[in-house]
Amino acid sequence: MSVQILSRRPWPKPGEIQYPESDGKPMAENTEQFKWIVFFVENLKSMFQDRLDVFVAGDLLCYPVEGRPDLSFAPDAMVVFGRPPGPRRCYKQWEEGGLPPQVVVEVLSPSNTAGQMMDKRLAYAGWGVEEYYEYDPDNHQLRAWVRRGETLEPIEQVEGYESPRLKVRFWPDRDGLEVQTPDGGAFASHAELLKRVQREQHRV
Repeated sequence: MSVQILSRRPWPKPGEIQYPESDGKPMAENTEQFKWIVFFVENLKSMFQDRLDVFVAGDLLCYPVEGRPDLSFAPDAMVVFGRPPGPRRCYKQWEEGGLPPQVVVEVLSPSNTAGQMMDKRLAYAGWGVEEYYEYDPDNHQLRAWVRRGETLEPIEQVEGYESPRLKVRFWPDRDGLEVQTPDGGAFASHAELLKRVQREQHRV
């Protein structure tokens, strides 16, 4: 039996600009890419769960310019400081105090080309992103860029690099990537995060 869920959102008015809530693309192309996207998003949410001025999301369609639904991006993980947490259908920058995501993480898939990723970096630089990270799970390679003026400049030494915004340190190696939290802990795997939630629920 199929169930149809009817949206309570009002029908658009004639001439009203529509901002799609999905780009029709899958979040990940394979299980390894999906694992690392979840790794970043869930750990970032956990790290900022007590903050009422930090919004964390993954694979959320973002629109930087009002009236331009053709301009959009959907980071694998993003963090916005200065905006409250909570559900969003999409992220419209002009409705969020004009704030772009300050931190963006992209997890590479085998189909990504160097040209595509360069275009992304240029777009993120133009939209005000302050820190940009690319992680290639197949090669266990992390690359990072930080804003210098109007551009995103590459970080030459990423091992032990501390994010200016997140205050975490990155330790890539041949087996993967460890992310050290400001309190000296480490980002947990998705399975470990689920266990933490279950333990907290039992305590209540």
